[in-house]
Amino acid sequence: MRFEGKCVVVTGASSGMGRVIALDFAKEGATVIAVARRKERLDELALQSADFAGKILPYPGDVSSEEVCNGMIDFAVEQCGALDILVNNAGIMDEFTPIGEMSNELYERVMAVNLNGPIYAMRKAVQVMLAKETMGNIVNVASIGGVRGCRAGAAYTASKHAIVGVTKNTAYMYAGKIRCNVICPGGVETEVMNSQTNISQLGMGRVMAGLATAIPAGKPEDISAAVLYAASDDAKFLTGAEIVVDGGVSCN
Repeated sequence: MRFEGKCVVVTGASSGMGRVIALDFAKEGATVIAVARRKERLDELALQSADFAGKILPYPGDVSSEEVCNGMIDFAVEQCGALDILVNNAGIMDEFTPIGEMSNELYERVMAVNLNGPIYAMRKAVQVMLAKETMGNIVNVASIGGVRGCRAGAAYTASKHAIVGVTKNTAYMYAGKIRCNVICPGGVETEVMNSQTNISQLGMGRVMAGLATAIPAGKPEDISAAVLYAASDDAKFLTGAEIVVDGGVSCN
């Protein structure tokens, strides 16, 4: 088991990629602090992990809040004595809204979850990880929209490009003490697409125009495998990397 005795915080853990990431870490022996807004789903997750080598501890909260981000790191230290791995997975879409249609409210909501939350969490986690003798580890989940930013809305694209940049800066600043990498998924079968209710017709039209050679969407398990690899000792020389997991979409 690659993560026996490790303490891991996973945000956006109530569904989709985050749910699978949390379960996979627990299967491999980690104590996982699972963070999301929907407490009932986190409780279900904890029950599902009851017979695993590790365990899942729910921490309900909205990661757009600095208080919640600080609290989840503090909770990890209270429960485990240290924090080994932070996975910033929580994120929301932006209805494929181009900049000419983007409201301040939409922009601020997307940036609050997709960028501010990870930054709050990383700032707190870095302080905790630097106090340890062992290497700290941060894995951010961005998107191919943060590498090749044409097929999403303006706010979402901006947030994911920013996370890639913050990842690289963190890897450089704390080299030798904290590893920091970013996973950039392509299309993945999750609930996030179904949560969009006011999709921009212009934005969606442009996205669909570029999908003539689209590859079928990946599974949450595909992204989890990349996250766990980046967080493991198998990747001990990997830091500051953009790991694209998109089935080859970005090659088109």
